[in-house]
Amino acid sequence: MRGEALLVRLNAAPVDGAANAELIDVLADALGVPKRTVSIVSGERSRQKRIRVEGLTQQLVDSRVISKLR
Repeated sequence: MRGEALLVRLNAAPVDGAANAELIDVLADALGVPKRTVSIVSGERSRQKRIRVEGLTQQLVDSRVISKLR
């Protein structure tokens, strides 16, 4: 974590959307949700992104992320 941002390191290169696809896979797995519920709201071509997870509140996302970091 850096401030309110979650830092995620990926193996995929940022070519042809591979890194974005891997980010969605990683987040869906960590949050225990289907990949179809995770989407990039903004920043598809940036290192900083805003992510939407359908069906989960911000508090639930935060608690699941924190539990994975421990």
